[in-house]
Amino acid sequence: MPEEADQVVTAPSGTSDITGTPDLLTTGLDSPDVAGDALPGGPPLLASRLTPPAPPEPVLLRPRLLDRLEQGASGPVTLVCAPAGWGKTTLLSTWAQGERDGPAPAWVTVAEGETTRRLWGYLAAALRTAAADDPDDGPPPAPDGPPRPEQLETLAAALAARERPVLLVLDDLHRVSDPAALTGLEFLLRHSDGRLRLVAGARGEPPLALHRWRLAGELTVIGADDLAFTADEVADLLVAHGVAVPAAAVARLAERTTGWPAGLRFAALALGDGADPARAVERFAGDQPDVAAYLRDEVLARLEPATRDVLRRVAVAVAVHADLAAALTGRPDAGHLLAEAAREGGFLHQDGGSPQWYRPHPLLADVLRDELDRLPADEVRELHRRAAGWYGTHDRPAEALRHALLAGEWADATELLVTRWPELAPGEPAAVPAPPEPPAEAVRRDPELALAAAAERAYAGDPAAADVQLRRALADAAGLPAPRRDRFGRLAAAVELSLARLGGDHEEVRRAADRLLAAGPAEVSEGGPETGAGDPRAGAAERDDVRAVAGAAHGLAALAEGELSTARDRFATAREAARRAGRPRTELLCVSRSALLEAARGALRAAEELAREALAMPPCQGWASRSDCGYAYLALALVDWQRDRPAEATAHLALAGPAGAEPGGAALTALCRAGLLADGGDPGGALRTLAEARTVAPGPELGEWLAAEEAQVRAVVGDVDGARALLDAAGDGPAPALAAARLRLRAGDARAAERALPDWTAPGAADWPLPVRLGAGLLDAALAGATGDARRAGRLLEEVLALAEPDGFRRVFTRADPGVRDLLAARLDSGTAYWATVSELVRGVDAQPAAATADGPARTLDEPLTERELTILRYLQSILSNVEIAAELSLSVNTVKTHVRNIYRKLDATRRRDAVRRARELRLI
Repeated sequence: MPEEADQVVTAPSGTSDITGTPDLLTTGLDSPDVAGDALPGGPPLLASRLTPPAPPEPVLLRPRLLDRLEQGASGPVTLVCAPAGWGKTTLLSTWAQGERDGPAPAWVTVAEGETTRRLWGYLAAALRTAAADDPDDGPPPAPDGPPRPEQLETLAAALAARERPVLLVLDDLHRVSDPAALTGLEFLLRHSDGRLRLVAGARGEPPLALHRWRLAGELTVIGADDLAFTADEVADLLVAHGVAVPAAAVARLAERTTGWPAGLRFAALALGDGADPARAVERFAGDQPDVAAYLRDEVLARLEPATRDVLRRVAVAVAVHADLAAALTGRPDAGHLLAEAAREGGFLHQDGGSPQWYRPHPLLADVLRDELDRLPADEVRELHRRAAGWYGTHDRPAEALRHALLAGEWADATELLVTRWPELAPGEPAAVPAPPEPPAEAVRRDPELALAAAAERAYAGDPAAADVQLRRALADAAGLPAPRRDRFGRLAAAVELSLARLGGDHEEVRRAADRLLAAGPAEVSEGGPETGAGDPRAGAAERDDVRAVAGAAHGLAALAEGELSTARDRFATAREAARRAGRPRTELLCVSRSALLEAARGALRAAEELAREALAMPPCQGWASRSDCGYAYLALALVDWQRDRPAEATAHLALAGPAGAEPGGAALTALCRAGLLADGGDPGGALRTLAEARTVAPGPELGEWLAAEEAQVRAVVGDVDGARALLDAAGDGPAPALAAARLRLRAGDARAAERALPDWTAPGAADWPLPVRLGAGLLDAALAGATGDARRAGRLLEEVLALAEPDGFRRVFTRADPGVRDLLAARLDSGTAYWATVSELVRGVDAQPAAATADGPARTLDEPLTERELTILRYLQSILSNVEIAAELSLSVNTVKTHVRNIYRKLDATRRRDAVRRARELRLI
């Protein structure tokens, strides 16, 4: 404890009784008859509880949170709410001791078992301190004990009369268990005309009527997600601790701790003692003694025994929801207990779906698995058996297979492989324990059991273990009878295909896919003789399974190599086969990639429909198949970008996640992100994004797109020579040719631009990406207009509008070459078949904000948005309707509509898109 903990604040003689009289309250805190610095007849007050504690060394300032706290403190209530170790006190003390205009906040640290009388004694002392620090304002009177109603009214009136508000920090407010203890404080907050402002730190929501301020949009909440360290802050913390860690290890540590401040400090201390920090990051886990002790004492020990038992038993699964928890524990209320535990956030994450899936913090999961291992072995096997049954009946065969193997249910594991093998392709690697190897005798009786073990390891991303099990299976399969041997061949080929995909060798993936086709039933290979006689599964459904899996693998290889047209055809064929066979996970893989490929070529309407279809599919719910769902979000980001909806595109891009890790997806992600950065006034960020992506871009087509986009950005910032060099090396595709024509026009040579412009009306141009074709058409129209051929310019513009209108293209017009705006305006006067679109585009071009510099000052609003309005404004960036936003925030639709009207009024906007654009210009979002 700090040294001042032993200091006390003594009371002057003649201290009045805490009940006092109204006239004493009005005399002010400087009266010797008013309550002093100790409770009458009670122990003295500790100075350490009235001053902010010193932040732990080394101190790391986090401006984004300090700014958020400062903004929140302009309202009546700010709550920093998170479980243990999330840096609440550190943030509050750093903020309270920072420089500011006016007096420092009054500080009270709430003690365990705080009585109402004792709490109000400290509140009185804190308010006196605030008054003493602000001599220009009158001191507010304050009672030393639970105040009577008339005393509260007097105090509220005195606070309301102050010129400056009083900031009151109550740290560890969760320690107040009696709601009556805060009744008086709540009264003062509501009736002091905003002159008393509460900033509270707590592990859970305190016993205040927070819904009042939340409904009014006057509550600021800084939760665990906000307190979590970003990757940059993790790097800064390690530097502050004198630990040098590679960038990849920093990202791994941020992922492993999910930004938990206490965990990161434990990690920094551990890394400081080691000779190999990168290796130490990989080994850092919840079984570290300090981390495990902290989590047990500060997190698990504070839970109800029933909740702790549920968390321990559901630790057999990576993620869990109410039905699964009930099946595992036999408790109908298991879902309710999980929801209660997740309410504080931080250590039990929710995925936001319906129903909710829960996943413990990675370090807490280590501790829970350790506690699970302490259960009797029979109990653990029974939990795995129940998990296998639940997953098997809820269309999650990979998880069912894993738990069947962990439970030693060998027959069930084999049956899952035989009946569900198409759904066992490699997924996102999960930190799960490897099941035990099936016994040798069981494998000799049924070699497909070893194949099941191999498929499970391949799905988990462990190719070495999968290869060992595959070899075991092959060694014992020679004596199988013909029907079983044919089936085994197909299953073995499917496992080999999974291993090829894990290896990343695209040519081997193609060969393995072809081997699977050759091992399939009749009519899968090119009209081969009927095979599979005696195998009841070797019918039409099995043929569709083989076509779907092999076709999807061919599509993935083509996409990874940038062969977009081939990939599109492969996925379309595999999608139909998966649909016929009733394989939703394989179908999801194909639908999500098809959506992305349609978006890349400019078929925005088809891309949006496919993306929505993918996101609505059952496998996309919860944490499962996040990589597949990410491709759908990436497709939506491209659609929004081309429709000139940057806020929506940014939101969807953030959800794309793993889709940006695969080469083809990474190139399209970079293209979209760079365009958004350039449009938002950050050409430097756009150039860095494009240059990095261009070095690893797969295939010539994606490389040309990236080079053309980079050349245009370089031309905008004045690097004409760099732009020319890029285009000279980029190839002769339509995208570089269009960029070269624009470069020549920018240099003032219209004739050279016309010669360089690719022929967008030629029959072959129908195969170009539609944004490139539209851009070429607009440039052609602009060149015609510049030479005075208004008739031709108008005709060309109408042709471009006819191509753009069905899919809703907007960005190609609003970000087009100079002169397009005049052409569009002229069409309004001369007549156009697309009057509504042209009218909107003319207004949109006029409304484009000037590019802001990265360090330019942000403008402010005459009337700032409330915290609730800012929250709803962030939702307005998405595609959610008012009804859906209301459901997300647990508000009525009318309340959301009221907030939206206020947002429009304050931002001087008339529609959602304008409000979002204005907010981005003001850097509110």
